[in-house]
Order: sequence, then structure tokens, then C-alpha cells
Amino acid sequence: MPEPLDAALAEVRTLLLDPTLTRAVGAGRRRGQRPSVVRAELRPVTLKAGARLQISTSDGARPYTRNVAPGAEAGAAVDALLAEPFGNWHVETAGATLQLRVTKSGEAQVHRAAASRPAPEPAGNDRAKDWLLDPGDPLFAEIGGSAAKRRQVDAFLRALLATLPDDLTGPLRVVDLGCGNAYLTFAAHRYLTRRGLDVELVGVDVREDQRRRNTELAERLGWADRVRFVAGTIADAVVDPAPDLVLALHACDTATDEALARAVRWQARWVLAAPCCHHDVAAQLRARPAPAPYELLTRQGILRERFADVLTDALRAGLLRLHGYRAEVVEFVDSAHTPRNLLIRARRSGGPATDGQRAEYRELVDQWGITPRLETLLAD
Repeated sequence: MPEPLDAALAEVRTLLLDPTLTRAVGAGRRRGQRPSVVRAELRPVTLKAGARLQISTSDGARPYTRNVAPGAEAGAAVDALLAEPFGNWHVETAGATLQLRVTKSGEAQVHRAAASRPAPEPAGNDRAKDWLLDPGDPLFAEIGGSAAKRRQVDAFLRALLATLPDDLTGPLRVVDLGCGNAYLTFAAHRYLTRRGLDVELVGVDVREDQRRRNTELAERLGWADRVRFVAGTIADAVVDPAPDLVLALHACDTATDEALARAVRWQARWVLAAPCCHHDVAAQLRARPAPAPYELLTRQGILRERFADVLTDALRAGLLRLHGYRAEVVEFVDSAHTPRNLLIRARRSGGPATDGQRAEYRELVDQWGITPRLETLLAD
């Protein structure tokens, strides 16, 4: 039943300022109105200065993140966001989940749900962990995986939740490139189907023995009609029909570039890729002197490697932007769980690149005298 919008937004405000908030997303737009930002994401963080509410917004081209203190500062920031004409809000606390959609008539359609289980007590200064997919889920008894891997997968699912529209309906075709033991593949299927989506998922790995193992797991789980696996390289494996969503968790070095290139060729609507090692650009930086006045950035080996990581992912995001995507690089899991904790998250907009964007990218690669692998793949 529709509800008055003001009352529903007041309820959202209460949850956004609740000390047990775990995550919230405002997105979409109301009929005939346009927010000043295309998306807002809120989550609690703990800094040296204490607890803060982290607010990440995007104008469609660049993300902006700020951390506000509890109390009046957080209240003012939340009020400003609620004044934006977002069409949807999704809010999760330790005790409840609320989904709000603004109808064409300006009323609120609200779905409320209690937490599926009591939140665990915090340990020390750590905030209680609220899992999207409970580590005690029977799924993990079948697929295995260490505690660290389960935490990475859960964090990846959170990034996925933040990427897909809250009102997404209809069939969703997903491919997991470089799926390995398919922890993410199976977890993503479990999570997305629990959201009520009709999911067809394909896992791709170069090893035939992995394909057989994962296929047997899918059969044991009773998912063989919706989850299948193919053996082949990321660049060449046959995936038909083309996917809507492309996932790649820790594909090594240029395998991430191959995953991004295939996503662009498929014109996938959404892409989430967590890169692993970055050897390609690092090797190119070693092969030639740095342009002045940046010699200090690459003279020391450890600094050169870290700079190569940053440069590689910045250029990947830039190339995606040139090919019709809104791309951002975010931290999807704490570095204590994996040093490779960055995620390239992209949504297809289809808009053409501007001359300024092309010039910005070309000036950077020409200055450093490098050719990113993704550029070569997309040129092919």
C-alpha cells in the first residue's frame, strides 16, 4: 500500500542515523526531477578520530567521499541527501532492512523486513559484522573456502548490491571470468536469487578440471539448470548470450584487462573487477626513464611497483569511460583481509567520450611512454 512520502522519509532518516546502520543507498530519480548526484552510499567507518558516517556520492563522472561526525554534522548531511529527489532508498541496520520506492504519483512504496538473525556483539573496537550471506549458510559446507575468502566474497557482494538498481527485475545474465573454485560464482547466485531475481550464471576458467569440479558442485546443489561452467580463456571462452553483468575477482595481471575488454565488447550493463597483481605497466616503467620531474616516483623499486598499481587502475577506469561507462575505483574490503582490495566498478551509460576525456587519457600515457594492455585489447 502506498504511504505518505514525508512519513516514509522520516523513517529513513531515523534508520540512517541509527548507530547500528550497516549500509544505505539512495539512487534513481523521481518523475520529472533530477538529483544533483546520481547516487549516494552511506556506511559507518571507524577512524583514528573515532566513529564517522562515510558518505560517498557520484555525479556520474567522479566519486566524492567524506566522513562526518555523529550528531549535528551527520544529521545535517543526511537531511541534505533526503532533500534530493532520489527515486529509491535501500537502508540496512543490524535489526532491519527498509526499501523505499517513490511512485509516479509521488507516494512511497515501502518494504520493511526484520534482520534474519540477531546481530553479534562487537568485539573490542570492532563494529559487529553484518553478513550479506551468512558464513554458516549450508552453501559453504558444499563449496568450502577459508574464512578470509568468505569475507572477500561477502565484501564483493556488498559492492554488487551497491551497483545493481534496487528495483531491478526480470532475468539477469551474469558471467564470472576467471572463476577458479567458483566461491564468488555460487555465492552470487545464492544472493541474487534470494533477492528474487531470475539469474543465469556462467563461470569461466581456463582449467578443464575446474570446470568438471564446479559443474559437479552445481549438480549437487540442484543448480545445474541455472549455473554452468565453461573451460577457456577469459578472452576466448564462448559465453552466449552476452551477459548483463560481468564479475572478475582477482584475475591476475592482464587477465583483468581481458575481462574488462570482453565486458566492453559485450556492452555489459555492469562490471565489477577486483584486480590482482599489476606486472604489465610496472615492466614498462622499468624499461624507460620517468618523465621529468617524476624520477623520484620510480627510482625506488617498491615505489615504482606501487605507482604502477595506481597508474594501471587509473588508466583502466579512464579507458572504460572512453568506451561508454561510468567507472570508479573503490576499496571493497579492508586491506587487513587482502592487500588487493581495490575494485573497478562500472555502469554502462552509452554516452560518447568527450574530446577532453580523450585528451586527458592520451596525455597521461604519452607522457609516461606506456601502452596499457587494455588499450591494445580494445583497439583490436
